[in-house]
Amino acid sequence: MKPTYLAPSLLAADFANLERDIKMVNASDADWFHIDIMDGVFVPNISFGMPVLQAITRHATKVIDVHLMIVDPDRYIQAFADLGATHLTVHYEACTHLHRTLQAIKAAGMKAGVALNPHTPVDLLKDIINDIDIVIIMSVNPGFGGQSFIENTYKKIRALKEIIITHNAPTLIEIDGGVTDQNANKLIDCGADVLVAGSFVFKAKNPTETIAELKKLMG
Repeated sequence: MKPTYLAPSLLAADFANLERDIKMVNASDADWFHIDIMDGVFVPNISFGMPVLQAITRHATKVIDVHLMIVDPDRYIQAFADLGATHLTVHYEACTHLHRTLQAIKAAGMKAGVALNPHTPVDLLKDIINDIDIVIIMSVNPGFGGQSFIENTYKKIRALKEIIITHNAPTLIEIDGGVTDQNANKLIDCGADVLVAGSFVFKAKNPTETIAELKKLMG
C-alpha cells in the first residue's frame, strides 16, 4: 500500500486561537500542515503573509506544505525557504517560466509543486512531470474556503495518474478543496496521495476525531 497524507488547511483554523489549533494538528493523526498564501490579486481573497507563517512554523512540528496563490511567485521563493516551508507550490496559471521556477524552488531546498485551477487541463504538465514533486488539483475555485467540491476532479486525478505512471515520475497528487468523509475514499481510489481538508476539520465538533476518521477512510 502506498502512503497517503492528510493535510489540514490552516485557512479554516480559528485565527484568534491559531497556536491552539496548530498544537491540535501536531498531536493528531494528520501528516502535513497546508498553508494557503493569497495576495488579493491572483485570487480575490487575502489570507496571511510572512509574519503569520513565521509564527506558524515556530509551533508546527510537521511538514509545512505552502500553497502560493499569488502573482510573480519567483520573487518570494527564498523567503519561504527561509521561513521553513518544506514544500512550495506555485500555480501553473501564475508562472510564465514554470520549469525555471521549479528549479529555483528545488535549489532553495524545498519540494516543488504545481497547482492547477479547475479549468486547467492536466495534459499541460506532461513535458515537465518528472520535475514536479507535487501536483495540487484544485477541486474548488481558489481563493475561499468552504466551497463545494467540483465533481470533474475525479476525472482529472485519473488522467494525471496515467501521465505520472507513463513517465515513471515520483509526483504526488494532492487534492485541495471540498474534501470530506463523503469523498475521501473515492479520491484515494482514483489515485490521490494527499488530501487537504479545511472547513471539514476545523469546523467539526471534535477536529482531532475528525482527522482520525479521515485517515482511516484514506487507508
